Amino acid sequence: MKIPPVRRGAVVDGTPALSKRCHGRIRGRGAIRRRRFLWDGGPVGRISVGCVLNRLALTDASGRRAIVLLADSAGLDHLGFGDHVSFHTGAGSDGLLAAAGALAVSDRLAANTGVYLLPLRHPMPVARQLADIAALAPGRFVFGVGIGGEDPHEVQNCGVDPRTRGRRTDEALQIVRKLLTGDAVDVEGDHFTLEGARIAPAPQIPIPIVVGGRSDAAIRRAGRLGDGWFGIWVSPERYRQSLTSMQEAAGEVGRVPRLSVNALNVWCGVGDDRGEARGHVGKAMQQFYGIPYERFQRWSPAGTPAEVADFLAPYVDAGCTLFNLIINGRSAEHEIEAAGTIRDRILQLTGGT
Repeated sequence: MKIPPVRRGAVVDGTPALSKRCHGRIRGRGAIRRRRFLWDGGPVGRISVGCVLNRLALTDASGRRAIVLLADSAGLDHLGFGDHVSFHTGAGSDGLLAAAGALAVSDRLAANTGVYLLPLRHPMPVARQLADIAALAPGRFVFGVGIGGEDPHEVQNCGVDPRTRGRRTDEALQIVRKLLTGDAVDVEGDHFTLEGARIAPAPQIPIPIVVGGRSDAAIRRAGRLGDGWFGIWVSPERYRQSLTSMQEAAGEVGRVPRLSVNALNVWCGVGDDRGEARGHVGKAMQQFYGIPYERFQRWSPAGTPAEVADFLAPYVDAGCTLFNLIINGRSAEHEIEAAGTIRDRILQLTGGT
């Protein structure tokens, strides 16, 4: 992949200089709208827009750093990271490690996992990793979790019966929450046993835990155990209905989420016209999932950045506060520039802060 050239030693506002085209169209615009986005229970109504860059997993360390700095300069609020141990052909990336790497490069960008396959891991080391991320970047991380299962072999090869993914996740979520309080935890569950387990130091700013999935069980799990819902491939109306169901599930167990982060993963293509944009996102989805774009195009916008933003704006009214743009374009620079434009227009259209 081609990364915008960085002249050795050149620094602008603490970040390496980028290409001339980037200065005029990304960095110059982004400098006046950069903000540090903290998930600390702050004002309701804040909208965070960022992107999930598939290219990030396909480049070397210096390329990854350049991409993160480019996203920072473009004024994006966060970067999102998928998570797979070994998906289909062996592809994957550990979402927590990838997020930590980005957070170490930028002292402003937030990060999230969208989503982390929690049932494939033991909750004790996961809690340790989360506590370390909280120490590295207080208030700048959202822990999105899901049960996975699109590739049953991935689950089985991790020593997990695919039929137990939901129950393992329920149990693991409760354990992770308890461990992140810093208190000693004793658990004898169906899947995990802990005796006097403790994680210290505990995060000073709580990490929001957002539960992903389209099924009724996932939405109810978000209400019972999460701080919000992470949707994908849903209409604005379905998104609104899902949040209502989540709130009802929370009420049934007498809980009010400590924080409220409702997110959306959205595959999208950007280009000078819809034909070009459809080509970018269609190719990416076919390569990753082995499915034709046409099956999901009603939920996966393709067009100019303005057209993509217009498509996404109704989700804000439906309750979405965090957008993970799984964006596909001509290059990393093109994708990030487009994501910045999409972000600005969404905020303009919705009055988001």
